[in-house]
Amino acid sequence: MQDAIGAAMQRALELGEAGRRTAPPNPWVGCVILRDGEIVAEGFHERPGAPHAEAAALVAAGDQARGATAVVTLEPCSHHGRTGPCAEALIDAGVARVVVALEDPDPRVRGRGIARLRAAGLAVDVGPGADAVARSLAPYLHHRRTGRAYCVLKTAVSLDGRAADADGSSRWITGPAARADAHELRADSQAVVVGAGTALADRPSLTARDTTRPVEHQPLRVLLDARGRVPAEAPLFDPALAPILVVTTEGADAVAVDAWRAAGAKVETVPAGAGGVGVDGRAALELLASHGVLQAMVEGGPTLHHALVEAALVDRAVVYVAPIVLGRAARAGFDGPGPATVSDARRWRLVSVGPLDDDVRLEYEVGG
Repeated sequence: MQDAIGAAMQRALELGEAGRRTAPPNPWVGCVILRDGEIVAEGFHERPGAPHAEAAALVAAGDQARGATAVVTLEPCSHHGRTGPCAEALIDAGVARVVVALEDPDPRVRGRGIARLRAAGLAVDVGPGADAVARSLAPYLHHRRTGRAYCVLKTAVSLDGRAADADGSSRWITGPAARADAHELRADSQAVVVGAGTALADRPSLTARDTTRPVEHQPLRVLLDARGRVPAEAPLFDPALAPILVVTTEGADAVAVDAWRAAGAKVETVPAGAGGVGVDGRAALELLASHGVLQAMVEGGPTLHHALVEAALVDRAVVYVAPIVLGRAARAGFDGPGPATVSDARRWRLVSVGPLDDDVRLEYEVGG
């Protein structure tokens, strides 16, 4: 039976991933119904307001749910929201056993769903598949535990570790395959973030384009501009492409702020960063979390990257290495003072590595 549970949890994880781009700010959850070790029904949470994974699986199972085992990636909810509580749905359907990978850290749940199931006499097991599910749901879990958006730093560098050419532009360091992969990463995020320097040098649109699965809603485009350096002009300020949020400080130029708002941008103020430079990264990530952003992809540039790394705010890093040499005239991938010694440097854990034509994609978890 344990082999069947393991296979069922893997399937539930795959189902949950189908909702990664549409379920946020809710978690992407999968559920399967087992009878005699065989999957008889399955479901996943597709989008806010739609049935949760358990409810979808129970509808598909019908009478076969009675006496069956429900295998679900995240603790069933016990509160009323846009939909009814999943714990009650499982009880009402006559399910005998529930296997849960992870307890939900959301303050509205946090063990209450499991307690309700047990109080109703259902057998509940917690933990099978927990590591894999935690990796899948990392942005959601981080958001609920910290109140900050999960920060994914993305950068493209040359073989000699440079992120821009002599004029400051970082366009086209990598090839088409790596750029396409970065668009998939944008599509998996609820916000794409740049600093003023990158916005001025590259004039990006920050939209997710030509992805393998259609993007129903473009990520929120976020500009961090403490002083009002970036003019309110296309393509970044084109409202037809996607919404934009400008995060600034009280010290920003009032004319620039008025121009941003006139262009249709939402403008919000946070404290200045360390030493009065830039915006406070922690406050910016907390602000994004309040807007329902689970994962924020930070695209640039080296100065912003360094500030976030120094503040220990980066949760994951995706680095594309291109087979070119840019030389000393270009800016480094993380532009700022380094540690005093190698032993003082933060160690990151390699998650994956793979070729993208002539480029290489490296993914790291921070703090390993």
